[in-house]
Amino acid sequence: MSQPESFTPLWTPSKERISKTRLTDFVRFAKAHYPDVPEAYQPLHQWSVQNKEQFWSLIWDYFGVKGKKGSSPYLENADAMPGAKWFPSASLNFAENLLSRSNDEPAIISYKETGERIEISWSELNRKVAQLAATLKRLGVEKGDRVAAFLPNCAESVIGMLAASSIGAIWSSCSPDFGLQGVLDRFGQIKPKVLLACNGYYYNGKVIDTRSRVSEITQSLENLSGLIWLSFAKNLQVAGSSNVSELTYQVMNIEADIYSDTSVPELSFTPCSFDDPLYIMYSSGTTGVPKCIVHSIGGTLLQHLKELGLHTDLHQSNRIFYFTTCGWMMWNWLVSSLAFGATLVLYDGSPFFPKPDRLWDIAEAEKIRIFGAGAKFYSACEKEHLSPGKSHDLSSLDALLSTGSPLPHETFDYLYREVKSDICLSSISGGTDIISCFALGNPVLPVYRGELQCLGLGMDVAFTDEEGQPLIGERGELTCQSPFPSMPIGFWNDTDGKKYHEAYFDRFANIWAHGDFGEVVEHQATSQTPLQHGVIIHGRSDAVLNPGGVRIGTAEIYRQVEKLDEILESIVVGQQWQDDERVILFVKTRQDVELNDDLISKIKQTIRANTTPRHVPAKIIAVPDIPRTISGKIVELAVKKIIHGEEVKNKDALANPEALHHFENIAELKS
Repeated sequence: MSQPESFTPLWTPSKERISKTRLTDFVRFAKAHYPDVPEAYQPLHQWSVQNKEQFWSLIWDYFGVKGKKGSSPYLENADAMPGAKWFPSASLNFAENLLSRSNDEPAIISYKETGERIEISWSELNRKVAQLAATLKRLGVEKGDRVAAFLPNCAESVIGMLAASSIGAIWSSCSPDFGLQGVLDRFGQIKPKVLLACNGYYYNGKVIDTRSRVSEITQSLENLSGLIWLSFAKNLQVAGSSNVSELTYQVMNIEADIYSDTSVPELSFTPCSFDDPLYIMYSSGTTGVPKCIVHSIGGTLLQHLKELGLHTDLHQSNRIFYFTTCGWMMWNWLVSSLAFGATLVLYDGSPFFPKPDRLWDIAEAEKIRIFGAGAKFYSACEKEHLSPGKSHDLSSLDALLSTGSPLPHETFDYLYREVKSDICLSSISGGTDIISCFALGNPVLPVYRGELQCLGLGMDVAFTDEEGQPLIGERGELTCQSPFPSMPIGFWNDTDGKKYHEAYFDRFANIWAHGDFGEVVEHQATSQTPLQHGVIIHGRSDAVLNPGGVRIGTAEIYRQVEKLDEILESIVVGQQWQDDERVILFVKTRQDVELNDDLISKIKQTIRANTTPRHVPAKIIAVPDIPRTISGKIVELAVKKIIHGEEVKNKDALANPEALHHFENIAELKS
């Protein structure tokens, strides 16, 4: 294992704080059943991996999953990847486990960019889910049918998912900033029976009308029996059922036609198997038609209970926020917080409109305890020189979460300096593929600069060489060596499982290859801190640079470049050149900054001084924008294709596909 950059933690939880965590309580619970369960985290993780069936059974029991657990064994084919079967005789319903309360306390608080705040109580949430579920049934939705959503991050998205899953239907969503082809590439494959859609949404002070796009989507979807409209943009009308008699599907308005129905029977929950499908998620789609990744009811629920409860320390009535859209798995992860009786705080719009500290305003106003966003959001706050801890009352804030890309070491410093010093800063890493995390936060462990605190309980993670052998003290491929509950059921329309196998198991037999490049960092126990195995993610494996045969993670370069005040954002790729690969860095500078020889020299000196000469780019080129996915991830592979003259397909998967034009026919790349 690699030695850490620094032995001094940025934050260490107090003994009192540790004693009150769910993780500490879980250990007591586990020891009552299995006295050999270790108390310290590192050996506890090892125990959870070596005793998978017992560990996940304890998760079910500790969190009081509603349903029938069934009889043991709770894990069959324990060594098969894929092929393991969890809780084979269990019966449960996802929505029943999330609708954990029914009172007048807030279940969901949602904000529009316009400033409109909407609060929904637990009682109202239950009522609206029952009303929508009854409508879905009238439209012919049954267990196993697909219900799709083209919606903003708002209460209706949550209500729609809960209504669909209460029936045993499969939920799938895209945010309304997806282009037409991007939506059809996804929903066209799964053929939903009902579509929920919005008339428009707000972003950066503008109203974006989606009505024509929805019309084209519905005309292209087969087997549609219903379209349910949400009037999210209040100044835009939506089509009513009176003028659509020529359509083969029914059109309804969620407010006027569904929520107004007071004759709805009490909500019921369809029993489902543990591995019945719950969600269909999608790969990024930047290198081909998106893969439709199917996730199970039980696997999703158990993983999210473990991660939100033990690793994030979520409790009843806590307010939790994550800046996300319905097209990113963090939305699905966030919504599972309802299972704890926590309050979801949602926001849809630009995080920097009408001013850069908009989300910190919400954190203060709603007394948010757990606040999450992409790493790029925090870096942008740093570039804006925001000091939320000084300008806002963040006394309720206990945890900051970051994901989407590696959080730079310097941004760790910034957040502890300018947001709050007594806080658990958890950089987390997993993905859509597993709808959860491989490495994440931990409320009982210290936080070290630039590191994810730990590997997740029950996750048998190893970084391996190119033959799949675990590495000690070196960087390698992130793999999972044995099954876990939130492995996908498979891919939609992949009846023989070939595509699923190719995606994760072709590289190493019977081992999950995730596609990340990173390492484990060991912190030896001291009188003040416990033994800890932190994690550093250096970037995607398929984006790793290889100049002169030396593998370099892209995050190592981003860290150095983006700490410079002149640079807003960057993207680095490898270019095939003279039988080798050379490093090409593209930068987006501040509006008043020119990329001249002095700045190029400064960038190169910064990289060389803090990494190695191999990391120094052969070319540094200015571009006006950096292409990224809808969820905000930069797309190195698409840029690499462009500079090598290859076609990039499915540009609708990008938030700003026009940015790709900036990388075409660049003269500097020909010399």
